[in-house]
Amino acid sequence: MIARVETTALLGIDAFTVDLEVDLARSGMPAFCMVGLAEGAVRESKERVFSALKNSGFKLPPSRITVNLAPADVRKEGSGYDLPLALGLLAGAGEIPEHALRGYYMAGELSLSGELRPVTGILPMAIKARDMQAKALFVPRQNAAEAAVVKGLTVLPLDSLSQSIRFFLGETTIEPASSDLDSLWALREEHHVDFSEVKGQEHAKRAIEIAAAGAHNLLFLGPPGSGKTMLAKRIPTVLPPLGFDEALEVTKIYSVAGHLKSDPMIVSRPFRSPHHTISDAGLIGGGQYPKPGEVSLAHRGVLFLDELPEFKKHVLEVLRQPLEDGHVTISRAAVSLSYPADFMLVAAMNPCPCGYLGDERHPCICTPSQIQRYRSRLSGPLLDRIDLQVEVPAVPYKELRQNTGSLDSATMRTRIGAARAIQAHRYQDTPLLTNAQLSGKWLQQFCPLGDTEHAFLESAVKRLGLSARAFTRILRIARTIADLSGDHAINIHHLAEAINYRSLDRQNESF
Repeated sequence: MIARVETTALLGIDAFTVDLEVDLARSGMPAFCMVGLAEGAVRESKERVFSALKNSGFKLPPSRITVNLAPADVRKEGSGYDLPLALGLLAGAGEIPEHALRGYYMAGELSLSGELRPVTGILPMAIKARDMQAKALFVPRQNAAEAAVVKGLTVLPLDSLSQSIRFFLGETTIEPASSDLDSLWALREEHHVDFSEVKGQEHAKRAIEIAAAGAHNLLFLGPPGSGKTMLAKRIPTVLPPLGFDEALEVTKIYSVAGHLKSDPMIVSRPFRSPHHTISDAGLIGGGQYPKPGEVSLAHRGVLFLDELPEFKKHVLEVLRQPLEDGHVTISRAAVSLSYPADFMLVAAMNPCPCGYLGDERHPCICTPSQIQRYRSRLSGPLLDRIDLQVEVPAVPYKELRQNTGSLDSATMRTRIGAARAIQAHRYQDTPLLTNAQLSGKWLQQFCPLGDTEHAFLESAVKRLGLSARAFTRILRIARTIADLSGDHAINIHHLAEAINYRSLDRQNESF
């Protein structure tokens, strides 16, 4: 008898339906064969499932068992096929009615005793089950709150294999799961840090305000202890809150990566700060079957790279594509996957190897060649992709003794929100969302300059030796500065401030 159970497999951060077909043939020698590009934990599921069935009080008759995972040309991995396989075997053996399984989606890992254990990637699976108008989705109880985030889908939490069997035999009912999103959603604007705790650094705060308003990338340059990391960690407190669709997209990434903790949904913008020893696969994503990396985990949030020149050069170079495209494509011999990677890059570095170039309180002991080698670890193409390059000098004692900073996160967030609203209105009929995405015809359309402004910018480009990409960055920043001021046209003072945020270009020109 052939039984069919519906489950899913992951392709990137999306799921597709997998038909798990089980055939129990009483003729021939007893055997077990699984086909359909099953990998690793899927092949091992046979041992877990047979033990779970035995310890749940069921014993399959001697049979030649064939299991097919369709479509057969797409790889399947993970332990989530244990539950559908066990129920498919029971239906094939006639222990439960095969028709009772139709219309239900399910996933879950089985222990040897028959208890259900959580699996990763439940949220994309729940979205697929809803789109396919499934009767319900069976998941381990630990995954139920995550799956219940999806509206319009009945989620049935399971504790054990025997509980699911009793359900399909009509011996019990299961109460659908729910997620308390209202209380969770109320926490999305709660932060444990604030810019009012940062004393001094008004110039850096202004740069952060511009970067957050236009979703621009940002680089801090300053001596040790000047507050670069402190500033970066407070950037999420001024970014606009996540919308529901954005939160769902971010949560899908974390679900696939297995990084969802106690909360069923990511409601705050991510802040990722990997160590400088990270590999290129850890940063961009990878593995034999690629998983999301830090750039994808920072999607819709902030990726902070502290001590930027200490990262391996080939690791930093892989940032070029996601910084330009907003997604990353990882190609392997067996599969090519794309993951979202639309993040705000914030980086920090010392001005020289010893860290004290330009510091009035500490002498710099580096030679010009040492400084040049240190800065050459960052390629020109990468620096061109960082819109704002801001100096963060040491804070004078007079400012350190102040009780609080002069600008708090709430004030900055209000101004940033107003600038984002201007951009949303301006780009409502375009595929653009923020000024950081301006390029090509959109740059010409939304950043027109007068003759005076063109002459000023031409002089700056020649003097600093700026590339075409840096020229584009200056126009984008100037557009954001004008939005923060409520000005429709870009003026010379907007351009001058934008050029002032290209610190490395100006330092290299005078170095």
